[in-house]
Amino acid sequence: MEVGRVLRMNGGTGKTSYAINSRLARAVIAKAKPVVEENIKEVYGGNMLSEFLKVADLGCSSGSNTLTVVSQMLEAVAAASGRMNRQPPALQAFLNDLPGNDFNSLFKSLPSFYEEVKKKEREAGRRLGRCFIFGAPGSFYSSLFPNNTIHFFHSSYSLHWLSQVPQELETGEVLNKGNICIAKTSPYSVFKAYSNQFERDFTLFLKSRSEEIVPGGGMVLTVMGSMRSDDPCFHWELLGRALNDMVLESLVPEAKLDSFNLPYYGPTAEEVRRLIEAQECFILKRLEVFNMEWDPDMNREEVFDEQESGKFVSDMMRSVGEPLLKHHFGEEIMDDLFSRFTEKVIDCIMTEKWQSTNLIMSLTRKDSA
Repeated sequence: MEVGRVLRMNGGTGKTSYAINSRLARAVIAKAKPVVEENIKEVYGGNMLSEFLKVADLGCSSGSNTLTVVSQMLEAVAAASGRMNRQPPALQAFLNDLPGNDFNSLFKSLPSFYEEVKKKEREAGRRLGRCFIFGAPGSFYSSLFPNNTIHFFHSSYSLHWLSQVPQELETGEVLNKGNICIAKTSPYSVFKAYSNQFERDFTLFLKSRSEEIVPGGGMVLTVMGSMRSDDPCFHWELLGRALNDMVLESLVPEAKLDSFNLPYYGPTAEEVRRLIEAQECFILKRLEVFNMEWDPDMNREEVFDEQESGKFVSDMMRSVGEPLLKHHFGEEIMDDLFSRFTEKVIDCIMTEKWQSTNLIMSLTRKDSA
């Protein structure tokens, strides 16, 4: 699988689009907001004489979440400059994702974003600073910007996607039979292959960013993680069970399922800490772990609609995984697959506490490395 050509979220604004079904990602961005504000204010404090700050959102996808992050950065810098009785610097924001991302929908939303910025300025009675937004397509596992040019990097819910399926799973030998990711029945060799691929990718990511960021620059990364390295990717594991049911009914060839492996790995806090410290170019200022319901609007303390929550989770997963699944299994099974997945999610929500584990990392580039 050529991940760089296939991996993307569902584009547009239709009922299966990521733009409509990214409520969980939005809740995670809101959770990380204080960390983003803290980091970028420190970056601004070290660059007060600069007339502009260059920032980049890596793995931006499409939809309102992307511009929410830009707005957070804009407001945080404006607040910091206001306390120092200075005019806020201009913000040069680069939105990065793979070339298949729906950049068209994203840029069509810019006029309404700029109107919202003006509205906030009127309400606050102060300038937020000028904002210039650019696209930067490409893989963040490679160089994206000239050296020493970016003041602040942000990435949310992107780094758990690998640059490729581990090569050990692409040889034609079936190592992870009946599964599409690390699952409860996966052998140790499969876990190790995924873990090693994440280590290679994350190390390369850190190296590339360390070259592009200015000394003293900041970075906040949020990823879907796990409590233990061998935790199953439970949401994807459940989707694999739905595919197995379709194999048993001869709706999907068994060989088709056995040859599909997701380029996905949820790391532990210990793994990312070890890799950041080994890279030696960044100071890890914060590393937080938090859990969140897959349906962030669901309150288990009150009566909730498990049917509605199950459908929400299924639609969210479809908006994220459908391009990869459709590329391998074909478009014709998608409706049936996600109908079955919905039922499995509803069963789990009713019987289990179903939450995602997330990691937030706040880093600062060392002055020398």
